[in-house]
Amino acid sequence: MRGFFHGVKYAVWLAKEIFVAGFDAVAKAFNPAAKFDPIVIYYPLRVNTDWDVFWFTTSITATPGTLSMGLRHPVADNGPIILLVQAAFGSDPEDVIAGLADMEEHLRPSLSKRPIDPKTVAWEPYVDHGPDTNGDNVPPAERMD
Repeated sequence: MRGFFHGVKYAVWLAKEIFVAGFDAVAKAFNPAAKFDPIVIYYPLRVNTDWDVFWFTTSITATPGTLSMGLRHPVADNGPIILLVQAAFGSDPEDVIAGLADMEEHLRPSLSKRPIDPKTVAWEPYVDHGPDTNGDNVPPAERMD
């Protein structure tokens, strides 16, 4: 993030996004017909400084319905770092990915010259693997008893 005024502008934009996403999440939570479609997105980062990665991942986590889960090393030489993002409302994954790209471009406006095609970004539905295993095979240090 460059410059004081850009930082203020980004903070105001982010506050608006947090409010809108929060209102949307509350509306869906109280709507019995609404359903959660959680997905995990493998988002290729265009920001490359530690400071920008920090602000981008923090902004995602601060926005209701999304969570930055971690970073993965590039798959190919000189490839992008991959950010894992969980989205609770992922019925339209391309829209969620476009929203991430928009947030990244608000953080660093110069990225609009290097657009991301949401169709090329990998994602998968979140899968619940059921309850944890019973305590018989879990080491004592890892049990909660």
